[in-house]
Amino acid sequence: MSTHQDTGVTAPADAGQRFVEIEGVSKTYPPRGKGAQIVALESVDCAFDAASLVSLLGPSGCGKTTLLRIVAGLTKPTTGRIRVKGETISGPQRDFGFVFQSANLMPWRSVLGNVLFPMEILGHLNPAAKARARELLELVGLDTFADARPHELSGGMQQRVALCRALIHEPKLLLMDEPFGALDDFTRIEMHDLLLSVREHTRAAVMFVTHSITEAIYLSDEVLVFSRRPSRIAERIAIDLPYPRTQELRFTPEFTQYERHASASLGVVKCQK
Repeated sequence: MSTHQDTGVTAPADAGQRFVEIEGVSKTYPPRGKGAQIVALESVDCAFDAASLVSLLGPSGCGKTTLLRIVAGLTKPTTGRIRVKGETISGPQRDFGFVFQSANLMPWRSVLGNVLFPMEILGHLNPAAKARARELLELVGLDTFADARPHELSGGMQQRVALCRALIHEPKLLLMDEPFGALDDFTRIEMHDLLLSVREHTRAAVMFVTHSITEAIYLSDEVLVFSRRPSRIAERIAIDLPYPRTQELRFTPEFTQYERHASASLGVVKCQK
């Protein structure tokens, strides 16, 4: 087990702050060849509360994944800082969960073995962990596939396993980088509803990277719209739509208005006065 110093977390800051705080974060990469330096992010400021789902929406290459990696402690910012629950993040965190576009399951392990892998790394592979893994698999409808191998599962099922693996250690923050981007539309819709159900069950805060306007609005409490590089937050859109959300919601005038609003922020359509 690592010591507290190994985690990259400093002492807690003042109480009463929001769950995640991103303060003046910029990221600059050195020039390639004779070109200029690359400014991926420029003075990004935002904050959100526990148990909320915030989507990072913007064009490809605008720095969304870079910001997610900085929040995760996997990439260091050039300037600024990240605080989670009042603690400054300067390295990878054991109590964060990750889901990426590729499920990255270990083919030689069973579904249950893949879900339990983080608990092995943490040294907590015990009956309670196994019971939680089976509970999560039941939550996502895969309890009967616990002994299957990844190659026996569809892409959507593999992503369900990846979601369970990310949640097995009960993270306070779940970071998701275009996790449904490679799925067909029908499976993607199913995964949207599954994520909302899992989020309600676990109460984890979620940062979700996407290119899809509809996906961002359907899933989120708040959408952060990013400009093109050098990327800033062009607009923060609070999504005031009721829970539980159902697919019928996507065809309401309120939902369409949010889509138009986000599209205008991205420059896809012109704002109507």
